[in-house]
Amino acid sequence: MLDLKYIRECAEEVKAGISRKKFRCDLDVFLAIDRKRREMLAEIEDLRAEQNGANDSVAKMEKGSAEFREKVTEMRLISEQVGKLDLEFKKLEETWKSLYLSIPNVPHHSVPLGKNETENQTIHSWGDLEKISKFAVPHYDIHWFGDYLDFPRGVKVTGSGFPFYIGDMARLVRALISFFLDEARKNGYIEFMPPILVNADSAMATGQLPDKEGQMYHAEVDDYYCIPTAEVPVTNFFRNEIFSEEELPVCRCAYTPCFRREAGSWGKDVRGLNRLHQFDKVELVKWANPNNSFDELEKLKSNAESMLQKLGLAYRVLAICTGDMGFPHSKQYDLEVFAGGQKRWLEVSSCSNFTDFQARRAGIRFKSKESGKLEFVHTLNGSGLAVPRVLAALLENNLQQDGRVKIPEVLRHWINQDTLGKKK
Repeated sequence: MLDLKYIRECAEEVKAGISRKKFRCDLDVFLAIDRKRREMLAEIEDLRAEQNGANDSVAKMEKGSAEFREKVTEMRLISEQVGKLDLEFKKLEETWKSLYLSIPNVPHHSVPLGKNETENQTIHSWGDLEKISKFAVPHYDIHWFGDYLDFPRGVKVTGSGFPFYIGDMARLVRALISFFLDEARKNGYIEFMPPILVNADSAMATGQLPDKEGQMYHAEVDDYYCIPTAEVPVTNFFRNEIFSEEELPVCRCAYTPCFRREAGSWGKDVRGLNRLHQFDKVELVKWANPNNSFDELEKLKSNAESMLQKLGLAYRVLAICTGDMGFPHSKQYDLEVFAGGQKRWLEVSSCSNFTDFQARRAGIRFKSKESGKLEFVHTLNGSGLAVPRVLAALLENNLQQDGRVKIPEVLRHWINQDTLGKKK
């Protein structure tokens, strides 16, 4: 959430920032409720002070005297008034909190303006598209694809978007995960193995709740949520904790399965591995000093890029515009690989700085040497990387004339073979 003082004192600036994003909230309504809340709180505090003063006075009076009875009557009226205001305040507080949580983070000044994904800006690209296999076809049209990735049985067992990986394909996925984790470790990230179910407080802290886009799977009986990304449990590892300034940046990584409802997705974008409800991903997470968090974002992006380069996948980096950016994001880059068979770009990583938006919700702070005070850290994360679309691009771009797929050399350490699939 945004700093309450910032919202009150720089309302027009906050309104301008909100107006550039796709999430809508009425800041004027929130500010009106906020003023009423503060006025009611002051009134309750005044009445409680009056109540305490009356208690002190009664203690000094002669019990049964006219003055005593008059004061007791006065105390009863004050008590009733306080009780009534307390109930009103609790209802108002719920409305206030709900409105407060509906306010998105404001975009950083360096973020390009734009209404939707068509106005994202390409920062740079890597790789030669001409070197992609001339035999490339969409991965779901490879003649042996259904023998290694079984979607129909996934539908039978669970539902659409929950496939089975079989044999060498399962081993290749495991190789990718191991490669991603080992690369993260080389770049200074300590590995976590976190829970894949979280409580509402955790999802609220990272901005997944309230669920603006209907993405969260909810186990209602226990009130747990299936994680859409390891960002949620990993970020919450330090919830309500304090770092020393010397510790920052703190870097962690984690592999988890991820679960997303992907409501509203259809057509060619969901074919094969393009969009799944359950998928595997390694997440990179940082807690940084606000003074250099945007430098840390550039490093995070470079960490994700280096893995794509080692896999030999052509990619581009997009600066996400204000209108396409996520709810808690202040600045966001997307990394997209080119899938030669589909002849389209597929997002495989999103690298973001949330400034203190998540940390304020989660209560994650550090002791500043400069001010001597506790300040909120900045949180950052990025996919390093998401498996399905990386896998799709590998299958398509490395398809050979004989129908088999050439496995990148950096993965052979884990899979111990240089091709995947069956000859035509």
